[in-house]
Amino acid sequence: MADPSSYRPRPGDVPDSPGVYRFRDEHRRVIYVGKAKSLRQRLANYFQDLANLHPRTRTMVTTAASVEWTMVSTEVEALQLEYSWIKEYDPRFNVKYRDDKSYPYLAVTMSEQFPRVQVMRGHKKKGVRYFGPYAHAWAIRDTVDLLLRVFPVRTCSAGVFKNAARTGRPCLLGYIDKCSAPCVGRITPEDHRELAEEFCDFMAGRTGTYLRRLEKQMMEAAEEMEYERAARLRDDIGALKKAMEKNAVVLADATDADLIAVAEDELEAAVQIFHVRGGRVRGQRGWVTDKVEDVTTGALVEHALQQLYGEESGDAVPKEVLVPALPEPVEPVQEWLTGRRGANVSLRIPQRGDKKALMETVQRNAQQSLALHKTRRASDLTTRSRALEEIAEALGLDSAPLRIECYDISHLQGDDVVASMVVFEDGLQRKGEYRRFQIKGFAGQDDVRSMHEVISRRFRRYLAEKERTGEWADGTGTGPVGDGGTGIDGADTDGTLAGPEVITDSLKDDDGRPRKFAYPPQLVVVDGGQPQVAAAQRALDELGIDDIAVCGLAKRLEEVWVPGEDDPVVLPRTSEGLYLLQRVRDEAHRFAITYQRTKRAKRFRAGPLDDVPGLGETRKQALIKHFGSVKKLRSATIEQIQEVPGIGRKTAETIAVALAQAAPAAPAVNTATGEIIEDEEPGTTGVPRGSP
Repeated sequence: MADPSSYRPRPGDVPDSPGVYRFRDEHRRVIYVGKAKSLRQRLANYFQDLANLHPRTRTMVTTAASVEWTMVSTEVEALQLEYSWIKEYDPRFNVKYRDDKSYPYLAVTMSEQFPRVQVMRGHKKKGVRYFGPYAHAWAIRDTVDLLLRVFPVRTCSAGVFKNAARTGRPCLLGYIDKCSAPCVGRITPEDHRELAEEFCDFMAGRTGTYLRRLEKQMMEAAEEMEYERAARLRDDIGALKKAMEKNAVVLADATDADLIAVAEDELEAAVQIFHVRGGRVRGQRGWVTDKVEDVTTGALVEHALQQLYGEESGDAVPKEVLVPALPEPVEPVQEWLTGRRGANVSLRIPQRGDKKALMETVQRNAQQSLALHKTRRASDLTTRSRALEEIAEALGLDSAPLRIECYDISHLQGDDVVASMVVFEDGLQRKGEYRRFQIKGFAGQDDVRSMHEVISRRFRRYLAEKERTGEWADGTGTGPVGDGGTGIDGADTDGTLAGPEVITDSLKDDDGRPRKFAYPPQLVVVDGGQPQVAAAQRALDELGIDDIAVCGLAKRLEEVWVPGEDDPVVLPRTSEGLYLLQRVRDEAHRFAITYQRTKRAKRFRAGPLDDVPGLGETRKQALIKHFGSVKKLRSATIEQIQEVPGIGRKTAETIAVALAQAAPAAPAVNTATGEIIEDEEPGTTGVPRGSP
C-alpha cells in the first residue's frame, strides 16, 4: 500500500487549467482516469487526510504510485480525451458499464456495391447504417420480412450472392419477389442502392411521405383500371402499416429522442435506454456496473452518454436526450453531444407530459434490470460461498457464518417504534423465520436503546428455550442450520412470523407447537454504526452470550463496524461479502418499514371501541351492526346496550363509561359549501372518516 504523500506533486507544479489526469500503480498500469475544470483544485482533493476520503477513493490513492496529467484548451476537449483514455487503458477504478446482453441491430451495409440488410451484433463498422437495438433478433427478422415486399433489398451473404451470379439463377427470395435479384442483373447497382436508401429512410421514421406516395400510385392505378397493380400496391401499404404497428406511438409529436434512466444503490447501478425515433420506440438496451468510484447520479449519466455516443456521429445522436439528472457541469457535455451530431442537441430532465410518463417507464425498466441482476448474482452458490468466507475473514470468525440475523429499527418521528429481524441461511433469505418487534420498554425515539431492547428480548427467548429443553448443553451455542423455522409468535408481541415455514419435529414443543427463537445465529448484523453495535454487544454480554459475533453496517459509507474498535473494517469495493451484508441490511430495513407503516395505518383507523377492555372483535361488530354507528351507541342507555347478544350488564357499563370518556371525533365539513356533514364515527369497520 503506497503512501499518497510519496508521489504528491507540488501545488505549484499542477496547472490551474482544464485537463485530464491519470493515476498509475507501481507497475505503471493506469488505474484511474479523470477530467477536471481545474487540475490543481481537483488533484488537491485526492491528497488530503486519508480519513476524510471516501473508502473507494482512499483505496484508489493508496493503490496508485504516481499521477500525471495533460492540459487541454476546453472542458469539451477534456471530456473527449477522458473517454479516449478510458477506452484505451480500461482503468480498474473507473465506472465501466457492461451490457447485460449483446443487443442485435438491423444493419444495412451501404459501403458495398449492392447493400445488404442483415442482423448484426458487436462493434459498429464504418459504412453501415444501424437501426435499433432490438430486444430479440426474431423481432428484426419479422420486420424485415414485411418490408422486403415493398423494398426487395438484398439479404443474402457474399457466398450465396457469388454463387447465384456464377450460375445465373437467383435464390428463392428472388423468385417470390422479396429480392430484386441484383446478382443476376435484374436491377442496376444504382437502382438497388436507391432501393436501399428508401429502406433506410423508412426505418429512420420518414414513413408518412412514402405511404402517401404509395396511396397516390394505388389510386392512379385504379383509375387507369390496372387493378392487379393497384391490389399489389394496396398489399404493400398494408405490409408497411403492419411493420409500423410493431412499434407503438409513445410521443405524438414524432420526436427523435433517447431516454436514459438510472437505478442505483451503494454498490451497483443499472442504466436503461429507450431509443425513440419518429415518436416510436425503435430500440432498447441496458447496462449494469459496479460503482467502483464514489459517483453521483449525474456522473453516472455522463459516463453513460460517453459510452452511448462516444463513437457515434450524425443522426445516430438524436436531437433530444432526456436524463434523470444532469452532469455537473452540463455545458461541456451538451457541447460535446452537439459536436458529435453536427447540430444542436437538447440535454434535459423531462418535467411533465408524455415524455415524463415515458421516462417513468424507462426508470421502472432500470429498477427491474438491477433487481434481476442482483437476483442472478445472489442465486449463484459459488458466489454465496465466497461471500461468507470473505465475511468470516474480515471479522476474524473461526468459520463462515451460515446463519446471519440482521436487526433494524424503524419509527416515524418517535411514534410507532418497531424493529425487524431477518434471517439469511447459507446466503439466502429464510422468510419463514423473520420476526417483528414492538418497542415496549420506553416511549420516544432512541435507536440505540431500542436496539439493546430488541437484542435482549430475542436472546432471552433463545436462552429460555435452551434451558427448558436442555439442548446444545455443550455450550457451543450453534444449532442445526436449515431444518426449518423457529415457530409462530402470534399472540406475543415479541415477534410475529413473516411468512409460511416448515416446522420439523426437533423444533416442536411436547404439545406439538413450534418453538420460538430456537436457533442462534453465528453473526448478528445491525443497521447502524458504532453506537448500535455497542448496544447489541452489551445486550449479549449482559446475557452471558460470548459465542455470537456482532457487526454493524453504516449506510452512508458502507463501513463495517465491530465492537470495541475505533475504526471500521473497510471491505474491498468488489467484495462479495460486502454485497451480501448490504442485501441483508436492506432486507431488514424493508421489513421494518413495512411493519411500521402497517402499525401507523392501523392506529389511524382505530375507533373508540378499541379502548374498551375485554371487548373482542366479534362483539364490537355486533354492537355496530345493532346500533348502526358509534354515534348512536354513545347515546344509548345501559339497558339498550344489554339488548345486544353477548353483552352483559357489567360489559355494557364498561362500554358506556369508555364512550363517555372518549372525545367524539370532529365533524366532517363540506369544503365547497361549509356544511357540516352528519357522518358516522369510525368504529370497527376499519374505514377512517371521509373514506369512500
